[in-house]
Amino acid sequence: MQRFFGVVLGAIFTYLLLVILGATSGDTATNYAIAVVAGAIVSLIWPWVIGFILGRRAKARRNREISDQVDRQVAEERPQDR
Repeated sequence: MQRFFGVVLGAIFTYLLLVILGATSGDTATNYAIAVVAGAIVSLIWPWVIGFILGRRAKARRNREISDQVDRQVAEERPQDR
């Protein structure tokens, strides 16, 4: 599934680059080369970017759970004034 998403993202990025570069005058072989290389780079790098984002979210969730647990324990140990 990961390869499928990489191929799709790379293809979309390549298509968008070809559309953008096609609007400008220039050598079409160079435009295709730039688009293919950029698409390949996107296909290669996207799993690391997604992993980084998901890792940060998981770490924030763990820290929030730890903080909530500490707050609960401190509240239980604190004498209640009644």
